[in-house]
Amino acid sequence: MKIKVLGPGCPNCQNVEKIARKAVSSMGLDATIEKVTDIKDITKYPVLATPGLVINEKVVCSGRVPGEAEVSTWLASADLRERGANPMAETRDREGIVTKVRERYARIAELGDCGCSCGTTAEGATPESVARRIGYDDQALSLAPEGANLGLGCGAPVGFLDLRAGETVVDLGSGAGFDAFLAAREVGPTGRVIGVDMTPAMLERARANAAKAGFSQVEFREGRLEALPVETASADAVTSNCVINLAPNKAVVFREAARVLRPGGRMVVSDIILDGDLPQVVREDVEAYVGCIAGAMRREPYFAAIEAAGFRGAEMLKDVDYIAALGEDALPDELLRKMRGSGLGMSDLAGKIRSVTYRAIRR
Repeated sequence: MKIKVLGPGCPNCQNVEKIARKAVSSMGLDATIEKVTDIKDITKYPVLATPGLVINEKVVCSGRVPGEAEVSTWLASADLRERGANPMAETRDREGIVTKVRERYARIAELGDCGCSCGTTAEGATPESVARRIGYDDQALSLAPEGANLGLGCGAPVGFLDLRAGETVVDLGSGAGFDAFLAAREVGPTGRVIGVDMTPAMLERARANAAKAGFSQVEFREGRLEALPVETASADAVTSNCVINLAPNKAVVFREAARVLRPGGRMVVSDIILDGDLPQVVREDVEAYVGCIAGAMRREPYFAAIEAAGFRGAEMLKDVDYIAALGEDALPDELLRKMRGSGLGMSDLAGKIRSVTYRAIRR
């Protein structure tokens, strides 16, 4: 990766260089940083003022000093493009991706069928069987209202939150409310749980589940993870289960999670990350995106974005090979057919797709 700092060497230019070097170091990227001080060379780029920041010959900022979180987001995007790990997440039609995700999960909510892990459609799987395979025990399954568990997720994060009575929890991508209701059991009637989801059908189902089971301390709000409808510094804990990977801009999601948490608050998330490059047929498939695979980030920029958002280094609680754990149940049926048609098998994904659960503390 090639990074250029445009400017005559002024204090702001030096600050931009310092921030860029810090972000590159924290993310473990292979990058060169060049200072461009000659006015003739600077005017080759479409900048109206200095300092300017250029990543792989693309101007990402000019006329101001960006924050480290912003720089980390730009670097993560450039890294993904270089690796070819997720061109879909970098497409200009991000709202098209969001629409596909919303449509997919609306169908799951309306049908009430098993989403089969993170939105796949494997035949023969049930919500209960999938939940057990990703980490939930029989007690957890018995505590949630009927219809709240749709077989979605890639872990069981709530059990790692160490919730206490009276605390406030925010669930990012709350679906039909499964994890929100488990959290409500822990915080009790004096606590509060706020579930945020962008799919109206899921919200309708979650609210009906809450009313049916008498969870008065649980509230479900419509919203995007990139702009949470939650007050700043109002929560003790944030959780999410296999949803952040669906967001086109994950760094913004982490910043929003940090915003709503009080200092010292904790975030426990189960999500999908990548430890290797995906085959082209997988990374360019929309079903793979809505099934939580093609939208996943590489491990290094993912956790760098968490730190840049205002969290202390993440503590890994669980890290498993997602494909080994779920086999073909981990992938949408249509994607499996495309893979087979391209001569690919599950072994081509072995070790590359990781289901992780981690804890991070708000600074």
